Amino acid sequence: MIIDFKVSRVADMSGIDALNKLTERYRNAGNKLHLRHLSEDCRRLLANAQDVIDVNILEDPHYAVLTDKL
Repeated sequence: MIIDFKVSRVADMSGIDALNKLTERYRNAGNKLHLRHLSEDCRRLLANAQDVIDVNILEDPHYAVLTDKL
């Protein structure tokens, strides 16, 4: 299963808790949970929660985000 965070993010420990529950369900079913398009702050938050959650983060190419200030 791939969860794409392209238009969302993990904001706090409630998000970590939800991902932890999903990870556990998929692990019990013999599957893996992959996360894609995580922002730098989301990755940091997940790294800080590594004792609680075990997920596979898919590496995305580094790219710039366009803004309306061109």
